[in-house]
Amino acid sequence: MMADDIATVQKEFENLNEYSIQFNKWFSKTIGVWPLPSSTSKFEKIMTRILILFCWIIALFDAISGLLHFVLVKEDIIIKLKSLAPISYIFGGGLNYAVLLLRKDDILYCIEHMETDWKTITRMTDRQIMLKNAKIGRIISCCILAFMQVSAVCFCTVLGVFKRTIKIGNESMEIYVLPSPIYKIPVDTNPGHDIVLGFQYLAAYITSATVVSAFSFATVFACHASGQLTIMIIWIKEFINRPQKENKNRIDEISVIIEHHMRILSFLERAEHLLSPICFMEMFKNILSICLFSYCILAEWSEHNIRILGTYIFAVINITLNTFLICYIGEVLTERCKKIGNMVYMTNWYRLPKKDILNLIMIITRSSVEYKITAGKIIDMSVITFGNIIKTVFGYLNILRQTTML
Repeated sequence: MMADDIATVQKEFENLNEYSIQFNKWFSKTIGVWPLPSSTSKFEKIMTRILILFCWIIALFDAISGLLHFVLVKEDIIIKLKSLAPISYIFGGGLNYAVLLLRKDDILYCIEHMETDWKTITRMTDRQIMLKNAKIGRIISCCILAFMQVSAVCFCTVLGVFKRTIKIGNESMEIYVLPSPIYKIPVDTNPGHDIVLGFQYLAAYITSATVVSAFSFATVFACHASGQLTIMIIWIKEFINRPQKENKNRIDEISVIIEHHMRILSFLERAEHLLSPICFMEMFKNILSICLFSYCILAEWSEHNIRILGTYIFAVINITLNTFLICYIGEVLTERCKKIGNMVYMTNWYRLPKKDILNLIMIITRSSVEYKITAGKIIDMSVITFGNIIKTVFGYLNILRQTTML
């Protein structure tokens, strides 16, 4: 059955690696993050640079005008804090965008590494494992894409398209508002409101696209590495349990296993180099965003506006799930890397020739050095870290609530 799946996928796509990274390629190209190979035409390179410049103009316009409004316009402290939530999210997305552009070489290395693995591993059972993990990566990437984009569209639509009722003395009036405040631009009437709202839709797309690109790359790379580690475990078990052959054949087998182990670790180190600054910024951005959006929920609770409350709640759930995902990926990869050494030790390695035992000791020793995805080389991304992030969010939220007497 799986063999038929492999044949079908290979017939539909240029190669199986294209199947793994298809959604990453489609989405990251829309913001110019996808690394271009050396064979790319000059026209495509110029258009990519223009696209990147356009994205920066939109994102900076929204972020800077919102920050100027927050700093210079005198408003109630509760209104200021509510406006800070989308501003902080846009700034965090801009920083992610910069990192993705600066780390294009790392992205290209990991993609080419995956393509080489698909070409190198030809045994059908091993390719079935790789395809299974590739499917998992595609499904998670689709879910991230759907949640992030639906959240961004809902946020801009609910807070920008519909008018809001305000009370001035004994009178009530309806006015246009925006998802993120704008400094000294008339948006109370059209067409000014619609033009600025259109820019904010684009800024929301760009911001969410950076998160989708980063997290989908992390997911696909992690699933590929997990598949490679599973294949290596199978190879080691076969090597140990297989009846002893000629010495030369066994040397060739163990050399292939050790070389493959080093390739996996090299791939993970490069992926960690890409994800480390992104995880660092995402961790602090998400702490701030979850805290501020949760504060918005408390501030809007008395109004009982289900539409706005639902938008904020959906945003909090979305950001929380993304935070958990990157922490869980770090936890799984750490455990999978440790499993290699533990599995080798628990086999009947002591029945092998001395040379084979020494070679397996090399694998055990290398596996004892834990691989970890870190946030800026400071904090390990794990389920424990996610728990600490949630505790921090509630701590800051409680301080905000008490300070503003909400």
